Amino acid sequence: MGFFSFIQEVAMDLGTANTVIISDDKIVVDEPSVVALDTRTGKMVAVGEEAKLMDGKTHENIRTIRPLRDGVIADFSACEQMIRGLIKKVHTGSRLFSPSLRMVIGVPSGATEVELRAVRDSAEHADGRDVYLLFEPMAAAIGIGLDVEAPEGNMIVDIGGGTTEIAVISLGGIVSNNSIRIAGDNLNKDILEYMNRQHNVKVSERMAERIKINVGSALTDLGDQAPEDYVVDGPNRITALPMKVPVCYQEVAHCLDKTITQIENAVLSALENTPPELYADIVKNGIYLTGGGALLRGLDKRLENKIKIPFYVAEDPLHSVAKGAGVALNNVDRFSFLMR
Repeated sequence: MGFFSFIQEVAMDLGTANTVIISDDKIVVDEPSVVALDTRTGKMVAVGEEAKLMDGKTHENIRTIRPLRDGVIADFSACEQMIRGLIKKVHTGSRLFSPSLRMVIGVPSGATEVELRAVRDSAEHADGRDVYLLFEPMAAAIGIGLDVEAPEGNMIVDIGGGTTEIAVISLGGIVSNNSIRIAGDNLNKDILEYMNRQHNVKVSERMAERIKINVGSALTDLGDQAPEDYVVDGPNRITALPMKVPVCYQEVAHCLDKTITQIENAVLSALENTPPELYADIVKNGIYLTGGGALLRGLDKRLENKIKIPFYVAEDPLHSVAKGAGVALNNVDRFSFLMR
């Protein structure tokens, strides 16, 4: 980018758990949506992975914040600083001036006008000159290579950290959708509460997430795909003495059952509101799972057994929304479903 080029184009999946930024058709940032602030000055100390490593280990002068909750901005000022900090990681080479940004940002399809305004304002305050918003299930569909403008029904279930976005897409629009604020964070919370209650061991949200990654499952029988037990180190809730607790995937599957059932019901609700012609397309094409929640072991099989329609996990589910936003960024003049 030359000295006189002051506009940079970025596509962003501003997620509850992770933020992914694409520039020049490449993923340049993929880091936790966490920012660490100095409580005395309000200035940013760290952002992304560096800030997440500080989480739970700070003293009174540093506070770590996740600015997004349930897929939307919970702390406007912290979100603005986080966006600025992550975008600085995109900039390469020395410049006298920070560039203005043309941005496409993925947002939950169930977000209110106020919540959409908050995302737009945060982006504009972080030097965004032209800011476009794109609903996450539409972005995910584009990101996995579906022709969203075709006269054919496709269904996306995007399970992120804060929301699960379910949408039927046809002719460049969302025909029916269901956005629920139940997703990866709820699965972590289920595990945390289960470990406290069942094993009497105190674990953090980060440890609950590690348990989910290592032995999380939607099924109690994974056959040859079963992971080895995961050993959790933590203090006893009553005595504070150290404990080592082996956790198996079957018990995790039981503790996640209630939350997964809510996701199943949300998918069924979206299907109930789908026109018959598009429903027939979905039965033929199957349903696509994206987002970090798509990586939960056995989830595709459990949903398929319940709903009787094939489910397919996207090839790169964690980056589907960001990749779709990147495609939209290159087609802002053509895609009428982008919101300004």
